[in-house]
Order: sequence, then C-alpha cells, then structure tokens
Amino acid sequence: MAKKNSNIPETSSSSALVPILVQSTAMIDDEELAIPVEAPIVSSYNDRIRPLLDAIDKLRHLKVMQEGIQLPTIVVVGDQSSGKSSVLESLAGINLPRGQGICTRVPLIMRLQHHIDPLPELQLEFLGRTLQTDETHISDAINQATDDIAGSGKGISHTPLTLVVKKNGVPDLTMVDLPGITRVPVHGQPDDIYEQISAIITEYITPEESIILNVLSATVDFPTCESIRMSQRVDKTGLRTLAVVTKADKAPEGLLNKVMADDVNIGLGYVCVRNRIGDESYDEARKEEANLFETHPLLSKFDKSIVGIPVLAQKLVRIQATIIAKCLPEIVRKINDKLNANSSELTRMPQNLTSVPEAMSALMQIIGSSVEALRKVLLRGEFEEYPDDKHMHCTARLVEMLNQCAQELQKSSEDNYKDNFLMEEIRVLEETRGIWLPNFLPRAAFLMILQNKVKEISRAPVGFVSKVWEYIETVVVAVLKRHSEHYPQLESSTRRAAQSLIAKRKDMSADRVAEIIEMEKIIDYTCDPEYLTVWGKLMASKNLFLDVMNNYSRCTLITIDDFGEVDVGHLRSFPSVRDQAFDIKMRITAYWKIVLKRLVDSMALNLQFSVNNLVNMDMEKEIVNELMDPHGGGLERLLEESPSVVTKRERLNKSIKLLKDSKEVVAKFFALVVLLAKMPEIPYHSDGKLFCGINVMFVFGSVLLAYNALQSNGKYYALVDDIVLSISAGGFASRLDSDALLKMI
Repeated sequence: MAKKNSNIPETSSSSALVPILVQSTAMIDDEELAIPVEAPIVSSYNDRIRPLLDAIDKLRHLKVMQEGIQLPTIVVVGDQSSGKSSVLESLAGINLPRGQGICTRVPLIMRLQHHIDPLPELQLEFLGRTLQTDETHISDAINQATDDIAGSGKGISHTPLTLVVKKNGVPDLTMVDLPGITRVPVHGQPDDIYEQISAIITEYITPEESIILNVLSATVDFPTCESIRMSQRVDKTGLRTLAVVTKADKAPEGLLNKVMADDVNIGLGYVCVRNRIGDESYDEARKEEANLFETHPLLSKFDKSIVGIPVLAQKLVRIQATIIAKCLPEIVRKINDKLNANSSELTRMPQNLTSVPEAMSALMQIIGSSVEALRKVLLRGEFEEYPDDKHMHCTARLVEMLNQCAQELQKSSEDNYKDNFLMEEIRVLEETRGIWLPNFLPRAAFLMILQNKVKEISRAPVGFVSKVWEYIETVVVAVLKRHSEHYPQLESSTRRAAQSLIAKRKDMSADRVAEIIEMEKIIDYTCDPEYLTVWGKLMASKNLFLDVMNNYSRCTLITIDDFGEVDVGHLRSFPSVRDQAFDIKMRITAYWKIVLKRLVDSMALNLQFSVNNLVNMDMEKEIVNELMDPHGGGLERLLEESPSVVTKRERLNKSIKLLKDSKEVVAKFFALVVLLAKMPEIPYHSDGKLFCGINVMFVFGSVLLAYNALQSNGKYYALVDDIVLSISAGGFASRLDSDALLKMI
C-alpha cells in the first residue's frame, strides 16, 4: 500500500474537488502584486510548478529528444479495454475517442493546464499544424488528426499528436498516451499490430527519465497483463512504475488483497478508481467515486490515500515535479554539451564559398595543406595524420620496395657456376678471338659478358619504377582526397592533375632507368677502389686453380672466395683459354658488385629527386592548370557544395538552432524562477488545498542549483553560487544575496 506523504495533510476525495482561491503577494520592481492561486481537481503547485512543466513541454515541442536528450515523461500504457481512456478523460475532463479496437493509434501527448477562465481552451498540434477545437468536437478532431497522421485505416504510427487542454480544475500534467496493447489483429489491422505497438511502447518507457503509468483493470489478474510484462522488462525494480486500477466497482472482491500483495512489484504504489458510467458528468462521477469508497463494504476498507481520481492526480503532479527537478540539471548539461559539439563540428566544416576570391583562397589553402602533408609522408617520414595506416608510412614502404628490388637484382644475376664453372667465359673468348698476341684479354669478351648480365637483370629496375609510381599515385590521391573531401568537384580535378603529373614522372623515371641500364651495357668503368680490392682477393685463388689444372693427381674440387667449392675438372680440356677465362670471371665478378650497387643507388637517387620535384615544384602548378583549363570547370566549380556537405551543414544548423532555442527555453524558465524566488513567502494552506511545502522547495532548490550549469546567452539573468534557500516548516521562502543577480547584458 502506498505510504502517505508526511508533508501533505490527508484530505478526502470530495474536499479536494472544491476550488479555493488564496492570495499571495510578491515584490517585483518595487511594486506589490497580488498573485491569485486557485486549486484545480487536485491541489497542485500551480504558478510555481507551471513554468517548470511549460519548460519541459516546450522542449518536447521543439523535439529536443531528436538530439538524444531524453525528457522526463509520464507514459500511460495499458492493455486494450483496461479503462485507460476513462482514466485520462477523468483527469482531463473531456471526452476522448471511444469505440471497438484500438482508439489511440498514435502517441497522444496530453498537456493539461489549469487556468482560471471558466471557458476551456483546447487545441491539437500535429504535422506542423495547430487546430483549435472545443469540448463538443474534440473527439472528432482527434480522430481526424489521427487519420491525417496514420491513415484512415486501423494502422498505427510513431508520429505524435499533441492535445493541449487549458481548463479550470484540471491538474497541471503532461502525459503521453500510447495505443492499447492487443495481440489479435482485427479486420483492417496489420498482422504485426502487436509488434508495432510493442515497439512504440518500448521506445517511450525505456528511458530512465520516463515514469510508467500502468493502467490495470480490477477484473483481471495483474501478472497476466501484457502492459505489466512490458514495463517489467525495462523497470525491473518497479521504481518508475505507478499503477492505476480501474473498474474497482466491477470486481471489488479480493481487490484489496491484490493491491496489498503487490505481486507485480509496483514501486510507486497503486491508486484505485471508479470509471465514469454512461452520461454522468465529471463532477457527478467524482461524487459517485467518493461515495463508493466511503460506503462500499469492501472498498471502504482501502486507505483514502490510494483511492480516487483526485489522489491519482495529486500523485502524478508530485511525481512529475520530482522527476523533472531530478532530470533538469542533466538536461541542461546535455543541451550545452550537444550544442558545443555541433558548433565545433560546424566550425570545422569547409567555408561555404560564395565568390571567386573566396574560392581561390580555399583552393590555395587546400593545395598548401595537401603539399605539406605530402612532404611529411613522402619526404620526411612523418605520418601523424595516418598513425595506424601503414600504407601511408611512405618512406618505410619505399625502402622496402628498394630493398626488394636489390634482392631481385642479386638473385637474377647468379649463374650456375658449380656445374659449368667458366664455361660461359670460355665460349665468349672463343667467339671473340682475333689476330693479336695471345696473352692479352680481349675487351670485347668482357663487354659481351657484361652486356649479357645487364640484360638478364634489366626487367627488375623497370618493374621497380612501375611499382613505386603506382604506390606513390595511391598515396598522392589519398592525401588530396583527404584535404579536398568537402569539395568533391575539386577532388576530381586534383585527382586528374595528380594522375597526369605522376604519369609524366613515371615515364621520366622509366626513361632514366633505361638510360642507366644502357650505360652499364656499353661502359665498363668505376673509380671505386672496392673493385680492385675484391678482384685481388678473388685472384688469390688462381695459383691453386693452375696447380689443379696441371696436376692430374689432385682433386678437382677447389674453394674460391665468393664462389665456395666448385669442380674444375672439366676445364682441363681447355688449356688454351682456361687461364683467360678465370681472369675474366674474377674481373666481371668484382665489377658486377659495383654495377649492382651503382644501379640501386641511381634508382634511389632518381626516385628521391623525382618525388621531391613532384611535391615541391610540380603539384601546385599542375592542379592550378587543371582547374584553369577550359575543360576543368574553373574556380566556379568550387562554389558548388556537394550534396553530402549541404545535407550535413543543414543538419548541423538545424540542430544548433533547436539546441539554442532549447537553451533559451531553459534560460527563460530560470529567469522566471529568479523573479519568483524574490516572493517572501507563500502560505501553507492548512486544509490541504495548496501544497507548497518540502516538495516545492526540493524542486526549486534543484533547479536553482542546476542553473549554474546553464551558460546564459546574455539575454536573461544569471545566478551565482551564493543562492541561499531558507526552508521553514510553515512555508517556502527564498533569499538571494544582493550580488545573486547579474546585470542584464
């Protein structure tokens, strides 16, 4: 059974219906103003709570929840035919749509507001429209608005419909009524109607900021209600759930035990009510309800703090004020955080170019940043822009490719010397014999062997050039794309310029490498002393070679530096040329080391030189020429933003406007709180008609402290930390230091 609030005196249901008028005064701008406070169906916080609720309602109307900022909400759920509509009608004092099947097909946001004017004001807000109506036509108006939102069939929609009820005697509440839960689709409803309704309900009751008002019929077992199962999935402890038990007069037997047992774990307690019957007026229905719980032999045993529509309204108002005050600081923080994040993101977006000078400035900035990025990754080996992308660690990748090429050159130049040692040299010597002294080495033989070896490895340098420039092209295009991503029209031009320039550089490098290879074929020269050093070491094995050749009794396996163990027995058949063949072999071996090293060094130097010129000399000029070309589109192309950028900019601007409007709503509320805080005291009414005790002080204590988190935009008063709340058991008093208000800017 729900516990009584010790701060609120107990009242009977009937007495709560009697409107009273108390008057308080406030000193505002040195003028004493009378503030009337009239009690509605339940004693509410009236003028002091209304701004708080209005602020949340305005945030909801602004659709701040689209920004991921959840608002405190009372969500009304219940199985079909649970009496949900009857409860809401009793709270609002109006007739809602009735009929077979699902009456509520869209989320219905009900904003109830007590006001003094005896003439009610009703309006519907949906799909950007506002429709004024009256009590006579409200049901038809809701049906028509629902058809406009969800179609004229029996389907449902997530799009909400807002009903604003300003009426004398209603509690200050905002609730969201959701479609009643049904498992079996009726004619005209989709087969997955249960899944659709379940999805809508889950969406609204899942946030921790939501209070679940679970409407249960007294005629059913509570654990079997589908609405209970849904609420328990998201609120296992029940701390966010309040149960209202309808049709108490239809099944009074055992109802008290069901409520007392609380088998379904309702943390906020139960309230039992009687549904309005037939043509009863709302006043008549409340009197009948009060009489029922006073005189019925079973229902009169219920504690008066858990029966009747007025008690339900009282609980909802108090719970609503508490949850709003609890959530408000976090709402303020989230609005500020989201606004700052979106503003920063919008600032980082490219400037919306509107003139050719702006386009030229943007182009130079893009080219400058791109060239600097290329210097870092291609020349200096700095890759802070791409820490985790090894493909963009260019200097390391280029070294890998160069080392791989060197290994391929070395491997491709090795011959099968162990099986046919000196046979290639003997063949060349025999083909280059001439009429001259026999002890001279023919230079033609040396060059022929050299040319054959160079020809064998010529493919590797050409392949290296192609592979390197293909890699460089991917890097350059990636960098240019990164720095021009917001200008796809520029991206295509820079890509074409880069590809064209790299193709030229690739051809130039290929020509240079081909030229180097040709030079190595026809020129045999080096000033590197390593040649003579290596040749000398190799020739040290010649005496051993000659001794084996002349002494047939010796083993024909000998060990030679750089060759290891070789068999020379077959060379005894070539006494006239084997000495020259040995000498040429050692000379070509020593010189070939120089050739390979010189070839790799030349390719490395040419690569570095070409990349340096590409980045520092050619890139900027090539991009500008591409844009200025008649087919390039000119700078005017930069004035056209891409659809994705336009969409993102519009989304951010819309979000920032929404958040600024939300911030302004909260700021206005706090400015009003500051003014109300100047009121010396609001009396605590002894008969329970006006509750301005601890709960109100809790609410305003929370929101005043929360205001420190609000970054005022200068239009409203700001509070400083030295706000002092003076709380007394007999009333509510707020005292502000003289320095608590800053000047309005």
